[in-house]
Amino acid sequence: MDRSAGPSGATQPSDDAYVHGARVLAVGVGATGLLTFLYFSLSSHLLSANAYGELTVLWAALFIVIAVIYRPIEQLLSRMIADRRARGAQGNHPLRGPMLIQLSFALIFVAVAVALRPQIEQLFGGSRSLYLIFVGATLAYAASYFARGYFAGHQWFILYGGLMLFESSARVCFPLAVLIGISSGQTAIAIGIFAAPLASLLVVPWAIARHARVDDQSSELALSSIADSGVGFAGAVAAIQLGEQTLLNAGVLVADSVAGAATAGAVFSVLLITRAPLQLFQSIQTTLLPHLAGLEATKGGEEFSHAIKITVRAIAIFAGISALLMLLIGPSLMALFFGDDTSFGRWGLVAVAIGMGFHLAAGTLNQSALARGRAKAAGIIWMLVALAFVAWMFVPLVSSALLRAELGYPAATATLCALLLILYRQAPGPDGELVPARRSVEDVIEGSGGIILTEDR
Repeated sequence: MDRSAGPSGATQPSDDAYVHGARVLAVGVGATGLLTFLYFSLSSHLLSANAYGELTVLWAALFIVIAVIYRPIEQLLSRMIADRRARGAQGNHPLRGPMLIQLSFALIFVAVAVALRPQIEQLFGGSRSLYLIFVGATLAYAASYFARGYFAGHQWFILYGGLMLFESSARVCFPLAVLIGISSGQTAIAIGIFAAPLASLLVVPWAIARHARVDDQSSELALSSIADSGVGFAGAVAAIQLGEQTLLNAGVLVADSVAGAATAGAVFSVLLITRAPLQLFQSIQTTLLPHLAGLEATKGGEEFSHAIKITVRAIAIFAGISALLMLLIGPSLMALFFGDDTSFGRWGLVAVAIGMGFHLAAGTLNQSALARGRAKAAGIIWMLVALAFVAWMFVPLVSSALLRAELGYPAATATLCALLLILYRQAPGPDGELVPARRSVEDVIEGSGGIILTEDR
């Protein structure tokens, strides 16, 4: 019997296909992480401590926003398309509903950004240029994140990794231009943050137009379900993304408010120990959600758990190696890449590396929660932990804001991982959030208004 066949004749990619997809995507995303690291390393050497700090605040604010308003649509598309494909629906996936949700988020952002322009400019040291880059980049990333979800759901991992690599390559050209003397200054480097997603607009429409079309009937079904599962799932994932970006960026923003831009830059630099691996492991998490959604639809618990265990074991090994590296040569590496403006403690770097391991494991457990329809519960967990971390950053029990971030981050991610593990071990209830795995496609569509992702039946 073909192990890839589901109970209703649907096909699910084998574990070998999943591993191959993760490896292919890891190359592109891994290179992207290195290029992002290079972008900030060059920037730290080319700019003053304050100018570099303002650049990192721009990046932190940008990725808090785009993760909250765009990543939910990426996850929605990925899980929806993977689930439909596992059940035998190979084309005409409903896209208009997710498009409208994303457009709504973008319009709300524009309204808020215009209304709060003075406050946002103040966040960037009063720079109007950084404000305009922030708004422009946020809007430009809409197409990029929509395409990522579409590519992931279809398991077109070469396109996904290539898109991210294309963006990061465009971004790093700008500090390189300053390095060789073509341009100069903070704005010249910061424009790269806007140019990266703008460049993706050259390839995203072509890629989607080549591989898909919006079916009128599917679009109508998607529209009828916006008030039900689509918005519910997207809202829950938005809470998850806000929680995750808070863990990554709240330390930078709080440090900027209580200790100045230079300290914010130091906090950002130390958390790059986490950001680069998170970007690398995003390749695994990107392949993991559609893979788990397919397993949940066609095979069930044992193989589902096996995929989680494989990923967590790889994370544990990677985090252990990273912590050992920080223990042996961490301060020297930080001085090499980010200069001598700030002295980084050896044990603080080790703590952040350990926290990175917990963060990656929590991300993996989070994907299992999304695949099983537990997005709401996961969102509550992420937000509670994020709020606790922000509270810790504001309480001056430790005088140094940098040390507060180094201690608070691993404590927060360990707590997060433990709570998500408890959620993972809970069996879905009789009225669980997921559509039952072995219903027919026709029954699912009839009962959910066209989107298989049903948060509340």
